[in-house]
Amino acid sequence: MHYETVKGILPSHNGLNLYRGCQHGCIYCDSRSLCYQFRHDFEDIAVKQNGLSLLEDALRRKKKPCMIGTGSMSDPYMPLEGQLGYTRKMLELICKYGFGATVLTKSDLVLRDLDLLREINSRTKCVVQMTLTTADEELCRKLEPGVCTTKHRVEALKSLSREGIPTVVWLCPILPFLNDTRDNIQRILEYCQDAGVKGIICFGMGLTLREGSREFFYQNLDHLFPGLKEEYIRIYGSAYELNSPNNGQLMKLFHDTCEKAGILHHNNEIFHYLNTFEEKQPEQLQWF
Repeated sequence: MHYETVKGILPSHNGLNLYRGCQHGCIYCDSRSLCYQFRHDFEDIAVKQNGLSLLEDALRRKKKPCMIGTGSMSDPYMPLEGQLGYTRKMLELICKYGFGATVLTKSDLVLRDLDLLREINSRTKCVVQMTLTTADEELCRKLEPGVCTTKHRVEALKSLSREGIPTVVWLCPILPFLNDTRDNIQRILEYCQDAGVKGIICFGMGLTLREGSREFFYQNLDHLFPGLKEEYIRIYGSAYELNSPNNGQLMKLFHDTCEKAGILHHNNEIFHYLNTFEEKQPEQLQWF
């Protein structure tokens, strides 16, 4: 871990990352791609030491409240957050200035900040997004070794739902020949129904690989699933999009199940919901 001073923290799309890099070690992580121009080891987390002061200044200057998002490039609840508390301080600022929040994570550490999530959600909207890839706990430990397993994430989703905090699941990536089975998708969808999620984002049953992330992914395949890398290379070559051979039937299962359960399942609709600021009106006193 090291500290960096940055010039800005909140771009026009209102999504921010207080950390750069991640400790979760997910074998498929796109953020490792060379296009993101990391100048340090991915596991050597860069902490934006002036990020919170820049954020407060940006929120104070904004003319209208909006949704503020975090987690797109680096998990805001990696183990380091347990020591530094930058994400919690970010939520305190969002709450202080009356903005909405959306957080994307794989960690049940998000429950530490339940009080702030609840407070933000009582006045506007606070959405927690959680990534789920496999219902197989052993496989989860291989694919995502530095973070809590799927069962813990599902329990976190249930806890958030009980508090009235809306949740969205990212069903991705689905890795060909590893978790692209009907049983896996069905079980994850059952988890989502049990947890009362509002929506599920899915870009298709497969994954994307770029220069940098591809090498890391293949290195892990060699170690964890000997022989599978050669199968990937034979079928996909150096393609960016690696769709599962089961994509068609699994996407039908996904959409049909969500439609029947009343879960949002069209990405554009969900992103519109995530980006829409909603100001809740206080309960009106009634005179009798």
